[in-house]
Amino acid sequence: MPPNLIINIDGGSRGNPGPAATGLIIATPDGVEILTRGEFIGEATNNVAEYKALLSALKRAPDYLKTVAAPELEVRSDSELLVKQMKGEYRIKNAGLVPLAIEAKRLIKGFHKVKFVHVYREANERADKACNLAMNARGVVEDIG
Repeated sequence: MPPNLIINIDGGSRGNPGPAATGLIIATPDGVEILTRGEFIGEATNNVAEYKALLSALKRAPDYLKTVAAPELEVRSDSELLVKQMKGEYRIKNAGLVPLAIEAKRLIKGFHKVKFVHVYREANERADKACNLAMNARGVVEDIG
């Protein structure tokens, strides 16, 4: 059974830390994008931006699952660190990421199942584009063409 939503996330910064943004794509299992969003988040590290993208996606996903009794998500990210930390394969050593990971795990409890998948950058182009457009605009973008 496919998940109810496929979510691609990306976070990035120019400099580490530096100006940072998040990008996310929420789509149906057949690939129809229902939310495309990039958001400038100010000064952050790349890893913090990745986690902020995850949090943004987890907070927005329930809006598209109101009629689903046991919602399932598949979260795709090109951040191997984030994926392995969320799966429990890596410990979270950076103190700045701990509260973000705790918040993510709290939000995950609101879903029946959340599967994390590491994808290569080429498979995450739309989320990366949303992230970069938001960084350039220093704001929120929802139409990325």
